[in-house]
Amino acid sequence: MMVELVVRPLADAFMQVGVYVAVLVAVFGWLRWRYGDRVTDGLTRRPRIGPLVGALLGVSPGCGGAIILMPLYARGKVSFGTVVAALTATMGDSSWVVIAANPVFALKIHALLFVVGLATGYVVDLLGIDPAKALDDRPAKHPIKETPAPAQPAGALAVLADTVPRRTRLMSAAFWALTIPGFVVSVPVVFHAVDPSLLATALAGIDPYLVIGCCGTLAAALIFMAGRGRFADDTVETAEPRSARAALRHSAHEASFITVWVAVAYLGWQVLSTTTGFDGTQLALTGVLGVLLGAVVGLIPGCAVQIVFTGLYVSGGLPLPTLVANAVSQDGDALIPLAVLRRRSAVMATLITTVPAVTVGLAVLWLL
Repeated sequence: MMVELVVRPLADAFMQVGVYVAVLVAVFGWLRWRYGDRVTDGLTRRPRIGPLVGALLGVSPGCGGAIILMPLYARGKVSFGTVVAALTATMGDSSWVVIAANPVFALKIHALLFVVGLATGYVVDLLGIDPAKALDDRPAKHPIKETPAPAQPAGALAVLADTVPRRTRLMSAAFWALTIPGFVVSVPVVFHAVDPSLLATALAGIDPYLVIGCCGTLAAALIFMAGRGRFADDTVETAEPRSARAALRHSAHEASFITVWVAVAYLGWQVLSTTTGFDGTQLALTGVLGVLLGAVVGLIPGCAVQIVFTGLYVSGGLPLPTLVANAVSQDGDALIPLAVLRRRSAVMATLITTVPAVTVGLAVLWLL
């Protein structure tokens, strides 16, 4: 009973989502490190294709693609339509959840997001909407990373340089040490190529899926707590990593953040459904109300709530139109740096994205 109630949901969070997120985030992080400058430089030279590039960057899994556009917009290098295209197309870090759960479905919903983001971005530019052009729209007094760090004694800097990177490297190394064997075990089990009971029999009754999965979720939780439960690692700087090692460290932190919130969704849903018999049909999350709810939840900044919301869909607790409305509406972590740099623009952008969210969500509801 305890295994199915607690242990398996914790293991599933890492083995069904965490290991795939870690690998994919690492790949995209490497690509941003290798080719990121070329993309942004080309964008600033050809402003007319802004919404197209914005939708492409936004639809890429995670928040990094959309984040790198925000300081460009604040400096007047890209249009407001480019920003809206990216925010509409992005599914934030919850995109990793659907990719890990169902890659074919993930491809379909990301294609939909790209089309909606592209159309919305060009409409915004054609209508000439840009809050930054208003006289009363000024950058925040203290933009992120603009204020120089306070001077510290040389000894204190030496201690920080010695301990903080070492701690980060150790946590990242531990996470990857579990991710690699976890990926090897997970692929045949998740895709039903191997019966997990056979693996347990071969290892004297020890189920590697459950053991590695629970240890991986524990490692993710430790990294999560080390960051005080905040995804402070998702910034403009980490969206454009300066080295392959930095991309790997960021991948471990991002995957850990997602794994923890997926574990919360999985565990909470399992406990609730097992102890009460609740299966989601008792909630009025279907129909028009469900679409509106998905769009409203998408207004919440950041990725944590959206990851939990998407996790509920993966576990069978939400209908497709509700998820689609939420996917279009949510802005991920990209809204946070925009809010710091251009507050009025951030509010306007997140309100604009709810319009196609409700429209597309209702269209999906009607088609189904």
